[in-house]
Amino acid sequence: MIARFRADCASLWPEGETLGVAVSGGPDSLALLLLANAARPGDVYAATVDHGLRPESQGEATLVAELCEELGVSHTILNVKVAAGNLQAQARDARYRALAKWMEDESLRLLATAHQADDQAETLIMRLNRGSGVSGLAGVRAQALVPGSEYGLVRPVLEWRKQELVDVVKAAGLDAVDDPSNRDEKFDRVRIRNALSSADWIDVPALSESAAHLADAADALDWAAGQEWDRCVTALDQGLFYRPEAPRAVRLEVLMRAIAELGSEPRGSAAARLLESLENGEGGNIGGVLVTMKDGGWMLRREPPRQ
Repeated sequence: MIARFRADCASLWPEGETLGVAVSGGPDSLALLLLANAARPGDVYAATVDHGLRPESQGEATLVAELCEELGVSHTILNVKVAAGNLQAQARDARYRALAKWMEDESLRLLATAHQADDQAETLIMRLNRGSGVSGLAGVRAQALVPGSEYGLVRPVLEWRKQELVDVVKAAGLDAVDDPSNRDEKFDRVRIRNALSSADWIDVPALSESAAHLADAADALDWAAGQEWDRCVTALDQGLFYRPEAPRAVRLEVLMRAIAELGSEPRGSAAARLLESLENGEGGNIGGVLVTMKDGGWMLRREPPRQ
């Protein structure tokens, strides 16, 4: 398995580069830590983010710290506070901010997380079941940037099955904690996860690869939307005017960008319903943004405050 991991890291983790590894204590991230340290001992730093949302989180972070001490891996516990609101989104933002600050303090340029093939497949099926568009179906990439920073983000085990990572932990004689992310998942993802584990006719790595292809398609759609925006969107004192020329998928992307530009972030399904109304010659209101027909195009402006 070490040889396979080295091969998977060949284009992601340059020789001589110290790798920061985000370790929650769950089996996926523990396996990533073990594989990275075995592949390049001395070139791995680890960090555990404690969101302080569960009583047991501090103990889990301490267990990771003790393991890292045994392995000779530098380890830091990052305590964060999560703002009220969308808890999962706020926790994710706080986690990546803390990790980026840690990377700055440790002079690290590359962070690894333990996203794996089952994660990709679960997300793809869940979003297909919700009728998501191309952007929503796009999977994570093996290489990206840490959100909100210029640091590199790599996912070396993206093509590994979850059970393979569990086996790595078991082979090392370790007991992973119940994956913290599982406790925060919505019921639909848990159902999909359980279904995938028992459906031997589903090719999970192939589903994960399809998610990667959809990410390529999302990039192409993003590029086309940028072209359409430059040609067809005009900023006016009262808002934005868009006279669409591109195919429907591109129009939807531009519409969502325009709505976001005016201070709202609608779900893709809501924007799709608005687009259908506009194509039928009707306007609409989404997230406090009014969209009306005007001169063969669409006028978008913030809804005036109520008296």
